[in-house]
Amino acid sequence: MIESIDFTKSEQYTLSIRLSTDGFSFSIYDPFCDSKLFFKQYAVNTQRSMAANVKSFLAETEELKYKYKQTNILIHSSRYTPVPLEIFEDEQMESLFYQNLPKQNNEIVLCNILGKSNLVILFSIDKLTHQFLTDNFASTRFFSAVSPQIELLTAKSRLGNNSKLYANLHPHSIDLFCFDRGKLQLINSYPVTTTEDTCYYLLNVWKMLGYDQERDELHLTGDLSQQDSLMGELKKYIRKIFIINPQAELHSATDTPIEEVPFDIQSLLICE
Repeated sequence: MIESIDFTKSEQYTLSIRLSTDGFSFSIYDPFCDSKLFFKQYAVNTQRSMAANVKSFLAETEELKYKYKQTNILIHSSRYTPVPLEIFEDEQMESLFYQNLPKQNNEIVLCNILGKSNLVILFSIDKLTHQFLTDNFASTRFFSAVSPQIELLTAKSRLGNNSKLYANLHPHSIDLFCFDRGKLQLINSYPVTTTEDTCYYLLNVWKMLGYDQERDELHLTGDLSQQDSLMGELKKYIRKIFIINPQAELHSATDTPIEEVPFDIQSLLICE
């Protein structure tokens, strides 16, 4: 928990739930007082389905039983694909999605239209999970976890006259966002198990895009538990490496650190 929340006022708060195979988490945010931020994690049983884990999560978590002004659901998964906004049509969502990803049973395809980025992110969610969540919460919005990050980083990447690679590190994966002066060049997610894996994907993408070792920038966020070894290796090849400061990003009035809040949730709150 980051800051105490008065649950008698829950109907003025925003609830953001993050679903990932790494575990579930949620934040409760008071838009009228940005020092009020409640955050909690929930372990999942990897032997059970996503829907079964979500059902238990909803039943066992008291904070989710209140009414909220808005509920955001973030799906952290590699099953997403970007589509330029100018060619996007609603009726083609599934065909566009399955051109890039293998079909799976019992899932629905959703979309996020990103106005700042001129992009649409198509993503999927298990049908039963979707039903549990829509039945449980009113005013529910679904997001791919990469969507708010793209919107936030698009704006940040326009600062300066160089290219930028943003990396969000997770316990078993890494999300990469590459920009050239505000224009998204590449977005992808990769499975990783070691620091060596992380360095491999970062440096391979850096080289593939022809980024300059002296002038272009690498920004890191997320799970930085191996920060010293990671930075030590990356600094052999890239001069400008920065750690994203979540406290500064949220402009929060509280002195309580918020590093434990996933960057995709932070991005969504900033972009609201």
